[in-house]
Amino acid sequence: MDLVEILRRPEGKTLEFKRELSAPDGVLKTIVAFANTAGGILLVGVEDRTHHVRGVREPLDLEERLANLISDLIAPRLVPEIEILPWRRTQVVAVNVFPSASRPHYLKREGETSGVYVRVGSTNRRADADLIDELRRFTRGEAFDEQPMPGLDSEALDFRAASECFAPVRTLSRRDLETLRLLTVHQSRLVPTIGGVLLFGKNRERDFPDAWIQAGRFAGENKSRIIDHVEIHALPVRAVEEAIAFVTKHSVHGAEIGAVRRVERWSVPPAAVREAVINAVVHADYAQRGAPIRVAMFDNRLEVENPGLLPFGLTIEDLPQGVSKLRNRVIGRVFHALGLIEQWGSGIQRMAAACRDAGLAAPVFEELATRFRVTISTERGVRPVRDKTDEAILACISGAAGLLTSEIARAIGLSSRATRTRLARLVDRGLVREIGTGPQDPRRRYYGSE
Repeated sequence: MDLVEILRRPEGKTLEFKRELSAPDGVLKTIVAFANTAGGILLVGVEDRTHHVRGVREPLDLEERLANLISDLIAPRLVPEIEILPWRRTQVVAVNVFPSASRPHYLKREGETSGVYVRVGSTNRRADADLIDELRRFTRGEAFDEQPMPGLDSEALDFRAASECFAPVRTLSRRDLETLRLLTVHQSRLVPTIGGVLLFGKNRERDFPDAWIQAGRFAGENKSRIIDHVEIHALPVRAVEEAIAFVTKHSVHGAEIGAVRRVERWSVPPAAVREAVINAVVHADYAQRGAPIRVAMFDNRLEVENPGLLPFGLTIEDLPQGVSKLRNRVIGRVFHALGLIEQWGSGIQRMAAACRDAGLAAPVFEELATRFRVTISTERGVRPVRDKTDEAILACISGAAGLLTSEIARAIGLSSRATRTRLARLVDRGLVREIGTGPQDPRRRYYGSE
């Protein structure tokens, strides 16, 4: 385990720093949340905000205490890797927690219903009943939308509406309803699945009242004044097109005249909008109650938000790499058959490429409470102004294994004091990262963050 590399990363879904173990409750919640979500590393002996390394006095005793706490207070049994990492004249204790095949884990003293925690960003969140059920389904390898609805029969699906959706692709047969898992056999009866009802149910909102899309155009950069809004209650396949049409209606349209042809320009790239909306519909957690999928347009951005965190085992950092885990297999299978999804895991990459080609910043992905949000900026990206000295510092530390202030000062021809001032500004702007035991540490090193 590379301690220097870990210290360069910010706290997040898979990383947390603790200065000490004086109050073990927070540490145990983090370990449970890591195991239930996507795994993670906990470092004891590091300040969380500054990343200053304080170390621990008796690492062997701390290692034993942590192992006992985890064994005695967490169920089902969890066995993370605990390692003592050297740092100059002290040590740090690292707890490496892997995504568990025995989810959900919980704190024994809080019980199976109140002691389950999951990781949301850099915080631990107590899981509610719906989230605990999703953890159990994930452990069993089941998808929510593949579950049968035994209170209904096959006539609950609108075969005509499904056939019309498939008409541009192929002729749909009733046998296809089973192949696509829109229908399934349950206790010798053919009944619709949850996915079948969500996609083509005749009374879909009776069983899933929040399975619709709310779209709004707001004046300015917040929701204080709304210009236009629409509630989209169509079947999901058609709802996607209606949501895209709403965004297109409110997008600023223009053109650039090139040497050969006229190039159309939109404030929000249509391809990015399409991928964001489809992603929200396919990956929404329809077990949640209380809020629909939301599409919100502002003067400077588009936000597309759906209920549900990322599928367990997946992190925001995985998304640009094309890593994908499908929450709703039936909906995903149907959208793939209709050509709305071209290749698993490629939607995020196409969204990012569309923004890049339009001169926009990369989409921002966030987990907020129990929801997932994609934000697409409509402002052309402008890099922070850097003078020649800034560029010289960045070039000096680029690719280097961490440099001291004195080493950087010699390389750029400034005094150590002037260099420290420059470095502090670059750290504040997020262009440089520093690692040390504190602001006065003469041996703290600087690394490039780009």
